[in-house]
Amino acid sequence: MDVRHDPAAQQFWLEPEPGQRCVLDYQRQGDAVVFTHTGVPPALQGQGLAARLVAAGLQWAGEQGLRVVPACSYVASYLNRQARRG
Repeated sequence: MDVRHDPAAQQFWLEPEPGQRCVLDYQRQGDAVVFTHTGVPPALQGQGLAARLVAAGLQWAGEQGLRVVPACSYVASYLNRQARRG
């Protein structure tokens, strides 16, 4: 199950089960990427799917040289956990 990137929709997504799409939405703003929303269907929560999406989004942002703005609370929490791990 690969994380897919749809630049036209400004979204990372994966679909672990048919019809059950998990998403990370973003907006490009100059030299920054604003991660605006992470969504995982309730039946799939707790499986690390949101973390996979955010990791993929952050990797892409780094490769593009973009500054990350975590407007989504999940992305902010993810970044805080990563910072504490050092």
